[in-house]
Amino acid sequence: MIAQSQGRLQDRRPISIIDIGSNSIRLVVYEGISRSPTVLFNEKMLAGLGRGIVSTGKLDPEGVTRAVEEFRRFRALSDQAGAEELHVIATAAAREAENGPDFIHRAQQILGTEIRVLTGREEAHYSALGVISGFHPANGIAGDLGGGSLELVGVDGEKIGQGITLPLGGLRLQDMSKNSPVAAAKIARDELARAKLLKGGQGQVFYAVGGTWRNLARLHMNTINYPLNVMHHYEMGIESSLPFLRQVAKGDIDKMKGIEGISKNRRALLPYGAAVLLEIIAAMKPSKIVVSALGVREGFLYSLLSRSEQRTDPLISASEELARLRARSVMHAHELVQWTGQSFAAFGIDETEDEVRYRHAACLLADIGWRAHPEYRGKQSLNIIAHASFIGVDHPGRVFLALANLYRHEGIFNDGAAAELLALVPPRYIERARLLGAMLRVVYLFSASMPGVIPQLRWENRDNGALALVIPKSHAGLTGERPAGRLAQLARLTGRRLELMIEGEQPFVPVK
Repeated sequence: MIAQSQGRLQDRRPISIIDIGSNSIRLVVYEGISRSPTVLFNEKMLAGLGRGIVSTGKLDPEGVTRAVEEFRRFRALSDQAGAEELHVIATAAAREAENGPDFIHRAQQILGTEIRVLTGREEAHYSALGVISGFHPANGIAGDLGGGSLELVGVDGEKIGQGITLPLGGLRLQDMSKNSPVAAAKIARDELARAKLLKGGQGQVFYAVGGTWRNLARLHMNTINYPLNVMHHYEMGIESSLPFLRQVAKGDIDKMKGIEGISKNRRALLPYGAAVLLEIIAAMKPSKIVVSALGVREGFLYSLLSRSEQRTDPLISASEELARLRARSVMHAHELVQWTGQSFAAFGIDETEDEVRYRHAACLLADIGWRAHPEYRGKQSLNIIAHASFIGVDHPGRVFLALANLYRHEGIFNDGAAAELLALVPPRYIERARLLGAMLRVVYLFSASMPGVIPQLRWENRDNGALALVIPKSHAGLTGERPAGRLAQLARLTGRRLELMIEGEQPFVPVK
C-alpha cells in the first residue's frame, strides 16, 4: 500500500468544478472547500462553443464535437483526482443557443451529473462572489468578460448590487462587428449605455474578471517589465494604461513584447477585450483597473462555505495552511503573531488594519523555508511567498511578506535577492519588514523554533529609559552572546536603548 503524501492537508476532500463557457471549458479540481482554495489539477480547452452564435443561433458544431469528447476525459480526471463531488455550471452560449438544451443533455449523460445552466443574473452573482472572496475587502464594480457575455455588478464588502448582462463577450463581439475592433468599440459603447451602474461607480475600482482580460493584463505586464508575475490583484493605472489599451484595440499586437506567450486563440480576442475595457473606462471613470484571478467558479465554490467560513480572512487562512504543511511548529508560528504584536506596541509602533494582517501572515510563514540549505532559506522563502497563490493581499503587501522573511533569514539589510521587487513597495513597508525581520531574528534564538518559550518573554520599561527584554528565570540558560548581538541589531534599527535581563536580576547585557 502506498502511503498518502504529507504534502497535502489531510482534512480536505477534493471537489471538482467544470465551467462550460462560450469560449473555454475548464475543469478545476480543488483540494477541498476552504476560504482560500488550493488547486490540485487544472485543465482547459478552447472549444469556442459561442463562435458564430450571432448569425446561426446555434453552438459551433466543431466546438460541440470537441467538447463532448473532452467531457469524458474531464470526468475521468475528476475521478482520478479523487474528487468526491463534481459540480458543472454553464454560461451564456449554452443558455442562449437553440441547440443548447440538447448539448446540455448529452453532456449530462457523459458527466453523470446535473448541469446548472446559469441565468445572466446568476452568472453576475457568482462572478461578484468570486471577487468578494478574493479581495479584503472588495469595493467597486466587477466585470466578468467571457466569450458570450459581459456581466457587470457592484460589490461593496459582502454586499452585491443589481447586476446586468450585456452581449459583449469576445467571440460574440467579434461576430457582431464582423471582425472589426473599430466597429466593436461602437457596439460596446452603445450597449454599455444601458449599464447605469457604471456612472454610479465613478472613482471606484473596476475589477476585471475573465481570461481575455487576464491575458490583456499579462501583455501589459510584459510591456512595462513588471517584476512580479502574479495575476491576482495586478493593478493598471488609468492614464498609464490608456496608450497600451488603444494600441491593442487597434489590433496592433503582433510585435508587442510578450505576445508570443499568449495562445493564438486568446490573442485574436485581445483587441475586443481592450475595446470593451476602454469604453468601460470612458463610461465609469474608475480609479484603477484591478485584475481578479477569481470569477464564477470560485464564486460558486465560495457559496458552498458556511457564513462563518466566508468571513474568514483568506490571507491568514492560506498562510496558516502553508505553515501546517511546511513549518516546524504551527503553535510556534501563532506565538510569533502574539509576541510581535506585543513588541510593536512596546516600541510604540502603530499599524494599520492591513499592516496587522500582513504581520500576522508573515509570522505564520516565518519558518516555511527551514528544510532548505541555510544559505538559501531566505531566497526560497522569498520566492515561495512572493509567488504563492495568495488572495486577499495586494502586490505591495505580498512583497512585504516576502521581504520580512528574507530579512529574518538573510539579515535586516541584505535584500539583494529582492532588488526588483523593492520598487513595488512604499518605504514604510520596507521599514516595517526590516523591523519585523529583526524581531524574528531575536526571538528565534530563544525559542529554537519550538513552542513554549515565546509567551514567557516580555518587554519592560526600565527607570533608566531603556526597554528590557525579560527572560524568565526558568529559561536563564537561553541568554548569551548571540541573542545579545541580535538585540543590538534591533537597537540600532529602532534607535532605542535595549537591555537583556533575567527576571528579578540586573541586566545581563546592556545593549546600545
